[in-house]
Amino acid sequence: MRTSEGTNSTRDKPTRKVITFPNPTLRKKAKAIKTVNLEVRKIIGEMIETMYAAEPKGIGLAAIQVGIPMQIIVADIGEGPIALINPKMVSHKGKEADKEGCLSLPGIYAEVERWSWVKVVGLNKDGKKVEIEAEGLLARVLQHEIDHLNGILFIDRVKDWDTLEVVEGYPVPEELWKFIEAHATAGSTKSNG
Repeated sequence: MRTSEGTNSTRDKPTRKVITFPNPTLRKKAKAIKTVNLEVRKIIGEMIETMYAAEPKGIGLAAIQVGIPMQIIVADIGEGPIALINPKMVSHKGKEADKEGCLSLPGIYAEVERWSWVKVVGLNKDGKKVEIEAEGLLARVLQHEIDHLNGILFIDRVKDWDTLEVVEGYPVPEELWKFIEAHATAGSTKSNG
């Protein structure tokens, strides 16, 4: 997920290339990780650096967005980075709509309805079980990134295309315009659940 605010300076740490729409990898389901090892921890570190290095700075990233079909997400809403392996949303309540963007869909933002509170379970980078209860922005980011692990993009959840914002200077792929036009006339069929 990307924020429309702030930029970040270049870092010398390893980063990965973020895959952008319409790359078919973004529609694939990520596989669960059976063993948390040094390679998984290295991927997490590179994902965090990739998220920070994005312009504008990202606040969430799923491994599938960097071409790795593993169930790993990272996030940082300004309180320090978190990483979750095999994350699953196990509880939720309330709903709220807000603008979302995505590192894999640069330059576009639209309003998406999400659960306002979620409980997510998974493993941390040391392979230990963790449980996160989140609300507001962190709840939104966790849902957005878990969607990526299931091949779902935020544009699949847009209900009102009148909320679409396109940032000047970002080229929007023709395939994305076709997707938007098809869904704006038909209405989005996916819902939170």
